[in-house]
Amino acid sequence: MVTDPIWLDNGVLRLGFLPTLGGRLLSLRHEGVEVLWRNPSLLDEELRPVGGHRFAPNFGEMGDWVNYGGDKTWPAPQGWSGAHEWPGPPDPVLDSGPYTAAVEGLAVTLTSGDDPHTGLRLTRRFTLHRTEPGYRLDLTATNTGDHPVRWALWNVTQLPAGTVHIGLTGRQEPRVRNLITTTHPVEHEIRGDLVVVPSQTTVGKLGFPGSAGWVTHHGHRSLTQRFTVDSAAEYPDGGSPLEVWLESPLPEPIAALGNLNPPDQIVECEILGPLTTLAPGASTGLRIEVSVADPA
Repeated sequence: MVTDPIWLDNGVLRLGFLPTLGGRLLSLRHEGVEVLWRNPSLLDEELRPVGGHRFAPNFGEMGDWVNYGGDKTWPAPQGWSGAHEWPGPPDPVLDSGPYTAAVEGLAVTLTSGDDPHTGLRLTRRFTLHRTEPGYRLDLTATNTGDHPVRWALWNVTQLPAGTVHIGLTGRQEPRVRNLITTTHPVEHEIRGDLVVVPSQTTVGKLGFPGSAGWVTHHGHRSLTQRFTVDSAAEYPDGGSPLEVWLESPLPEPIAALGNLNPPDQIVECEILGPLTTLAPGASTGLRIEVSVADPA
């Protein structure tokens, strides 16, 4: 098990990983400027623990979750009504358990343990472009159990407060509003194929069934993620290949979400693959192309 940080650097982008913390990408620096949100009370800029914090698998209700930040992969749908839903975070295997790591030049492959609840093993492979400010992320979920399971890949990128631009197909697909705990998140339709989610103080989620397969977060830098949407497939959360979660600190924890206590103003750009029934030994995959640029 790798407990020290792993760094990939092409002279323009520098990616930092901690395999021991659920295989997370915890630093993405463009020309020295951090793009991701990372919890400064838990990790410093070199991805070392702060104030005596100790790394360990984490479980319980959402209020017990140790939110390090960064980019991570989970199974969807999320929920607490039965074995067909993933009741995290927290989760001691896929979210906070140690991943193995294999580095090959400008690529790193991070692999989870076998999770008894979902029956899945997750693999995250990052391939940094040689000279351009971008990378490819290939995700795989494999059924390691002895019976069929049905899950979707769900990649979650945590970013600081900023504005999110979402490409749409132009079809009049209604937004899906999930996990609304304070005021409803607001979005503005600029035209039929573009929606903007402005920076705002709220806790809640918007789903976009009409996603065209790209999303850009504008903050200290512009981070664009591109992915393929299968129009014939079934997606979780009301058919949403893309979701945006917004959270801000509150006077008290959110009882309806397991006493979740947001640590900061955070934007999550969440990309989902199709719901797929996996026979024992079968896999499903999702590819995300990521690019970083100076703010528009």
